[in-house]
Amino acid sequence: MHTRRTGRAPATTEIGLGAAQLGNLYREVDDDAATATVDAAWDAGIRYFDTAPHYGLGLSETRLGAALSTRPRDDYVLSTKVGRLLVEDPGGRAMADDDGFAVTTTLRRRWDFSRDGILRSVESSLQRLQTDRLDIAYLHDPDEHWDAASTTGIEALVELRDQGVITAIGAGMNQSAMLTEFVRRCDVDITMVAGRYTLLDQSAADDLLPIAADRGVAVVAAAIYNSGLLSADRPREGARYDYSDAPADLVARAHAIADVCERHGTTLPAAAIAYPLRSSVVTSVVIGMRGPGQVASTLERYGAAPPDALWADLEARHLLER
Repeated sequence: MHTRRTGRAPATTEIGLGAAQLGNLYREVDDDAATATVDAAWDAGIRYFDTAPHYGLGLSETRLGAALSTRPRDDYVLSTKVGRLLVEDPGGRAMADDDGFAVTTTLRRRWDFSRDGILRSVESSLQRLQTDRLDIAYLHDPDEHWDAASTTGIEALVELRDQGVITAIGAGMNQSAMLTEFVRRCDVDITMVAGRYTLLDQSAADDLLPIAADRGVAVVAAAIYNSGLLSADRPREGARYDYSDAPADLVARAHAIADVCERHGTTLPAAAIAYPLRSSVVTSVVIGMRGPGQVASTLERYGAAPPDALWADLEARHLLER
């Protein structure tokens, strides 16, 4: 497993474990299965682990912290997110989550990019993760909260970075335009761009990647399967794209890319992993995995590097912009 580093951000393995599934994303996973997933990732050489309070309302952080608690702290990179503060329901009511996670809890999410909200969020995450520091902290999906996130939010993270509680700070979003503004206007070290630098969407190459390269800011690519459309050798029936049903034109395009992949002796998901890593500014590809089997298949895809001729062929057929 190779590692990469850019600027002040810590060195990360080229593949990172996205821990949303450890928070019961879409369906329940028991504690043993969650631990087995982290153990398999570790055994495969993965040393970058990403989570968030949002994932299962703290369940992902709790499980990840427990699974990593016996590992040497200096041997891995840990990131979590801020902006969705977890607060107790005033009436103490336990309710099923309505945001994609199969959990029932008294905790609720509350958008909060204030200094107090950031400090409280980090303190709670440190407790759940059983650690005294974070390697990376991202402002989480501040799309509708630019004013607060770019002022009190980032200022609080800078304060914690100066104190040594956090090593690197940045933002993680499903768009590249606002991430570009964070790099342009704020003192960030790293960004996580989800779904915008993939085989089907290279929009981050127009704005985020050039300025990140110029400023020495690392970029982590997430959601490289675009919600599943690129996760199988051929798009499955009912495939999703960006959390919704995949449009027919994108399904057709994914099939066309799969045709070219087959001609070059590779697969659609292997190409989906390899594509963002072609950029020197991308330091890691974070992939959600559920169980040792998915860890093994991810590492198999990562190791099956597509030939250079594949990219030229995709560009020549106008299936890849760049």
